[in-house]
Amino acid sequence: MTPVLVPCKYAVMNPLADELNTILEDTIAGRLLSDLGRRFYFPKGIIAQSAEAKKSATMANGTIGMAYSKGKPLILSAIADNMASLSPEESVAYAPTAGIEKARTVWKDLLIRKNPSLDPEQISLPVVTPGLTSGLSCVGDMFISKGESIIVSDPCWDNYSLIFDVRRGAELVPVTFFGVGKGLDMDAIAAAVRHMAQSGTVRILFNFPNNPSGYSPTIDEEEALVSLIRETAEGGTDVLVICDDAYFGLFYEDDISPESLFVRFANIHERVLAIKIDGPIKEDYVWGLRMGFLTYGSKGLGQGHYDALVKKLMGAIRSSVSCANTSAQYLMLKAMEDPRTESEKAVYREMLQHRYNLVKDFVSANSDHPVLRPLPFNSGYFMSFHCNVDAEALRQKLLAEHGIGVIALGEHYLRVAFSSIDEENIIPVFSRIYAVAEKLGEAGF
Repeated sequence: MTPVLVPCKYAVMNPLADELNTILEDTIAGRLLSDLGRRFYFPKGIIAQSAEAKKSATMANGTIGMAYSKGKPLILSAIADNMASLSPEESVAYAPTAGIEKARTVWKDLLIRKNPSLDPEQISLPVVTPGLTSGLSCVGDMFISKGESIIVSDPCWDNYSLIFDVRRGAELVPVTFFGVGKGLDMDAIAAAVRHMAQSGTVRILFNFPNNPSGYSPTIDEEEALVSLIRETAEGGTDVLVICDDAYFGLFYEDDISPESLFVRFANIHERVLAIKIDGPIKEDYVWGLRMGFLTYGSKGLGQGHYDALVKKLMGAIRSSVSCANTSAQYLMLKAMEDPRTESEKAVYREMLQHRYNLVKDFVSANSDHPVLRPLPFNSGYFMSFHCNVDAEALRQKLLAEHGIGVIALGEHYLRVAFSSIDEENIIPVFSRIYAVAEKLGEAGF
């Protein structure tokens, strides 16, 4: 039976935006707001909850997508050493709109090295964006118009709503990527794609490893996704596939493909345009440097087409942020060339692997919990629970009474960033989460 898809309507003003508009009513600022400006608001989501946790999370702060050890962010030696050694050209000069040429070519070489099945001739030269969020926003500016729809996972990163819904006036179509089984709900994904294909165009966003679930497709699931998109294109539908690869490479199980889904979609069919958004932000532990890359791939495009797309993308960048941070690009070039980097990244990755293993073993040993059901997770920085109690009430109780910071997403999802919890605190933190959730369930929250 085909499910009824209920898109999130952009036309209904968010209550938070309404509140701000009321404050500005009858002022010059309020009168000058554009339609887009009136729709803007700052969500009480990950960032706001993280700020609250920063003040009160005395035991563990599992809210933000960073990797910590002993209260400090992980940092590569090459970054720490070079922060004060950049030349004026490397630190304060403007960068080209599309990014420093060497940064672009080096990142493309890295893409090929990490994804050996990728043909370098079938993709564009990556363009530098000021963070992955900016890259996604540029995709929205270029390819998603008001009233058009895009399929996203449910739950998904809360910023997608601001990027595509609030900014572009698009309709997010949330689909339950993770049902009650062990992995992807392929039936739900296929039903959503086939339903949207009736309009003649499918737009879908794949975020793997997924935020907030921490899941990446198995090799078999990847084949099923590829077959679905190929079938859709062969049926005469145009398909835009956006691969948000923010956490690429952080895979903890052997049955996950080591390559990005972008590799498969970049040369699958002339009716498929694949866009890869990635960068060193999560992969190389440099979150605050705000540097990302956007790469195009399609079987139907040649280098002339890619050049045109890059110029359009440069227009989107130029008209919004002008260019990406210069020093960030040079710092990353130095890190990529530093012989210490790969060994340090291996140590950091092993640290995250150990934390993942502890979380996996704990939830497996407590699979009969009456309130918390973990979503599938096998990669990335996070894992999430579906809660049979109010997630926000659980979050507040954990923070206020136990000094544990986590993220509530909607009414029924709780995200825990094990990446930012020291290994020795994993079991105590998760034990308290389970105990508090069970008490809330008994109390009828």
